[in-house]
Amino acid sequence: MISLSPVQAVQQAADSLISAFARHDTAAYFACFHPEATFLFYNNPVTLPSRDAYQQCWTEWEQQFGFHIMDCCSSEQHIHFFGDTAIFTHCVETKIKTNNGIQTVAERESIVFQKQADQMWLCIHEHLSPKEVN
Repeated sequence: MISLSPVQAVQQAADSLISAFARHDTAAYFACFHPEATFLFYNNPVTLPSRDAYQQCWTEWEQQFGFHIMDCCSSEQHIHFFGDTAIFTHCVETKIKTNNGIQTVAERESIVFQKQADQMWLCIHEHLSPKEVN
């Protein structure tokens, strides 16, 4: 088994998360998050205090609004380390389908990963902001 560098391991964790999100694979997507992860989204009125709270919110979006991710592209990726914690930042362009039709949203995101005892990197915090257009 080839050992990955910390940068490669975090990049792999981020790629897995983004890929699962882009194909609306909720099982694989939510597996990328620690159970106690927190979520701060500009388009949600409250901070979500856990993975379960986010999953519940996601399910409500699907049921109420027909929410479905059609695609997601990531750019301007950067990784910064602080011991066994890494901050992954990027810009995302997401194609979303709802009952109102299809739209593309441009956002910036910070994802905080933490190395777990089993050497896996899981997301412990996610913060999403609208991307300013100049």
